[in-house]
Amino acid sequence: MKTPPFKPETLAAQALGWIDESTRAVTPPIHVSSTYLRDPDNLYRSGRMYARADHPAFDQAEALIAALEQGKEAMLFASGMAAATPVFQALSPGDHVLAPKVMYWSLRNWLLQFGAQWGLKVELVEMTDPAAVQAAIRPGQTKLVWVETPANPLWTLTDIAATAAIAHAAGARLAVDSTTASPVITQPLALGADIVMHSATKYLGGHSDLLAGVLVTREDDDFWQRLRALRINHGGTLGAFESYLLLRGLRTLFLRVRQANASAQHIALHFDGHPHVAQVLYPGLPGFPGHEIAKRQMKGGFGAMLSIRARGGEAAAITTAAEVQLWKRATSLGGTESLIEHRSSVEGPSSPVPPDLLRLSVGIEDAEDLIADLEQALARAQR
Repeated sequence: MKTPPFKPETLAAQALGWIDESTRAVTPPIHVSSTYLRDPDNLYRSGRMYARADHPAFDQAEALIAALEQGKEAMLFASGMAAATPVFQALSPGDHVLAPKVMYWSLRNWLLQFGAQWGLKVELVEMTDPAAVQAAIRPGQTKLVWVETPANPLWTLTDIAATAAIAHAAGARLAVDSTTASPVITQPLALGADIVMHSATKYLGGHSDLLAGVLVTREDDDFWQRLRALRINHGGTLGAFESYLLLRGLRTLFLRVRQANASAQHIALHFDGHPHVAQVLYPGLPGFPGHEIAKRQMKGGFGAMLSIRARGGEAAAITTAAEVQLWKRATSLGGTESLIEHRSSVEGPSSPVPPDLLRLSVGIEDAEDLIADLEQALARAQR
């Protein structure tokens, strides 16, 4: 079905305006069947054979996400990790892969452990420096450059267009984890990326009530078909009810992200230079490294994720997290509620995260309430 010529906000709010043809319902039914009837001559003219391969629950959410990312097609998975790992598994043993030093911790660990077992030559580079990427890339051997921007949890920026040019000149694909930006803010495919990945558990779903992941492609090529085969054969597909929840969340994506972005900017400016805060890490601050890149490729704001480094070190950071009342001490991001986490405790001794760092996921509560809660917690940590 062709995407209507409306703005992204309209496409999201109406979920492309699709209507269930059998009932004329504006909200799609939840299809739960795992199998589909063959025609008398044993063919599947309906296009459906088995839910793991082509569940009708996927169709509307995949089409909407592809439209928001300006991509050719999208493919849903059971989680963000289930979406990310096939991009590497679609490569061949011996292929060289570049990934950032600062990135989502679970995927970083998977790459260094299982990626190596898979036979990939994984090299972590300073992805924020195009010269470092250029120096590390191996023409003809590097098959994939993986970018995460802003990068969790330091929120460093990678120039997508510049990195795409380097990757393509060497014969490599560029894949971008755009989870923290969301399509409201950045469209990596328009900047030269080949694949975009989202942990749809986060902003796309938006309510901390489902696990989901998605890939979006610029072209329906052989690599995309390998990814499709991996989804079918590995079985990492999304359930029907989770697909429904994801589509419901997508309808309010722009409202939620814009509210959270505005609050995050307000909070970052408030605590920048605060006597109890050693540093605020946020792409929207003029003095933040990569701010100029952020202005070029983050068009809908600077995101709702920031980190603060507590003055007083690790003990002050942990005490601050313990003393909050409104912020929730929990892992994840992108929900309606604001979360706080002492990240190095989660990641362990090999983490590159400073021990005084608190990661903040800003939700849609009143920004002044969030500031007041952090103020009292930081003050208690300094006693």
